[in-house]
Amino acid sequence: MIDFELTEEQQMIRETVGAFATEQMRPAAREADETGTIPSALIEQLWQLGVVQSAIPEKFGGAGDVRSAVTGAVIAEELGYGDISIATHALTPRLLAFPILEAGTDAQRERYLKPFAAPKFVAATAALMEPRFDFDTTMLATSVRRDGASLVLNGRKCFVPLAADSDSIIIYASSDPNAGYQSVEGFIVARDTPGLTISEREKNMGFKPLATYSLELNDCKVSPDARLGGEGGINFSRLMSQSRIALAAMGVGMARAAYDYAREYAKERRAFGSAIAQKQAIAFMLAEMAIEVDAARLLVWEAAWELDRGEDALASSYLAKNYVANSVLKICDNAVQVLGGHGYIREHPVEMWLRNARGLATLDGIATV
Repeated sequence: MIDFELTEEQQMIRETVGAFATEQMRPAAREADETGTIPSALIEQLWQLGVVQSAIPEKFGGAGDVRSAVTGAVIAEELGYGDISIATHALTPRLLAFPILEAGTDAQRERYLKPFAAPKFVAATAALMEPRFDFDTTMLATSVRRDGASLVLNGRKCFVPLAADSDSIIIYASSDPNAGYQSVEGFIVARDTPGLTISEREKNMGFKPLATYSLELNDCKVSPDARLGGEGGINFSRLMSQSRIALAAMGVGMARAAYDYAREYAKERRAFGSAIAQKQAIAFMLAEMAIEVDAARLLVWEAAWELDRGEDALASSYLAKNYVANSVLKICDNAVQVLGGHGYIREHPVEMWLRNARGLATLDGIATV
C-alpha cells in the first residue's frame, strides 16, 4: 500500500529547507536573474544544509544518512519553491557524487567522494544532453570506443551546469547508439583532459543565474579506470529516473510558488469594489492551479516511492516529469494572467517563473535525488 505520509525526520527536513528557501533564496532570486550570478555566500549557506554531504558515507567524511528518493524529492521541491536556478546550482555536485556513490567502484568512491564532505561548496557536474533536434537519452550520439589501452570519447554536449568550475565531469556516452539504455555508460573525465573543450557560457531564456556550458569531445582519451562502475557499468535507466524525479520535484516547487503568489495577489487586488479572488473567472483559475500542484506532487512522490522500494521507476518518473513540465508552464502562465499587466513587468517574479518553466520540458540530466 502506498503511504505518502512523511516521517517526523522528513517533515523536519521539509520545514528547515522550506524556511531557508523562503527567507534566503526567494529574496535573492530576482537580482540573480538580472545579473546572471548567484551570491557565493548563499551557495555556501545552502551547502551547510547538507544537501550533498549528508548522503556521503561516514568513512568518507560525510554524515552517512541513508539516501531516499522521497526525501530528495521533498528537498528539491522546497528548494524549487525558493528559486529553481539557485536550487539547480546548489544540487549540481550531486550529478557526480551520487552516481559514484551508487554505481562507482571502491577505488572511484575512495578518490572522488571525500571532497564532498568538505565544509565548502565543491563544484562537480555531469554532461548528458546533446545539441541536436532529435536528442534521445536512449540513443546518445556521443560515442566511446576502445583504442589500445585507452577509451576514446567523441561528441558534443550542451546545458552542462558548472562545467567551467568543475574539476571532474561525468560524460555519458554510448558504445552502440541503437542498443538503448544498455549501451550508455558514464566516464569520469578531468576538466583539463586533452580533447575536452568547454565553450563560453550559454545564454538561455530561463535559468539565467545557472551557468551552463557546451562541451566538445574530440578523440578525448581516458583510461579504463574512468568508466563509472568499472567493467560492471551502470544502471543508466535508474540514474535517469533519479534525475527526472529531481527536476520534476523542483518544478512542483516553482509551480507552488507561482500559485501562492497569484493567490495572495488576487486576495489583495481589488476591482469593482471587491478582491479579484472573488471573481469567478479568477477563483476557478486558482482552483485549477491548486489541483495541478497537488496532482503533480503525487506523481513525483509515487515515482520516488518506487525507487526507494528498488523498483523500476523509469516509466513513472518519465510520466511525472512530462506532467510537471506541462502543468508548471500552465500554472506559471495562469499566474501571469491573474496579475494582469503586473504579471508582465519585472517587479513581480511570475514572468521569471514563466521563463524558467519553459525550460523544464527541454532540460534533462541536470539534477538528481
